[in-house]
Amino acid sequence: MAIDSLQDLFEHGIEDIYHAEHELLDALEDLEENTEREEIAQAFADHREETEGQIERLEEVFDAFGEPPEKEPCDGVKGLLEEYEGFVDEDPDQDVMDYHNMAAAEKTEHYEIAAYGNLIPLADELGLDDAADLLEENLREEQEALEKLTELTEEFDTGAIPA
Repeated sequence: MAIDSLQDLFEHGIEDIYHAEHELLDALEDLEENTEREEIAQAFADHREETEGQIERLEEVFDAFGEPPEKEPCDGVKGLLEEYEGFVDEDPDQDVMDYHNMAAAEKTEHYEIAAYGNLIPLADELGLDDAADLLEENLREEQEALEKLTELTEEFDTGAIPA
């Protein structure tokens, strides 16, 4: 697909984040399973449920501009997931793993926030007000998830991790 217009750029971006959200849906399950601390694992479970709603909203965005939902491989999230899998393969101490899981999730939240933050003005420019509203709702949820993860990271007792 040649990207020659704002509409093309918007469609490409929606397809990219649609793919990313699907990939992250699975990753959140892995994060939950690889985390021993209940409060952290629950945060991943809660965000997984939110992500399902975000995917549904993205499908509504596709409807708003008359296209069926399609996925464009998201290299940014692919890289973050490969980095995570490489870390897991190192078989780290569980406390280190729990802390790393929060850090990895924070990275993906920043990516998603940037993606939605870039798509909203495009939707506005294209006159896709309903789509912009849906994207803003996803953005707010991503920002709230990042805030919760940041709080959990700040509260994490790193004293159990060898220096």
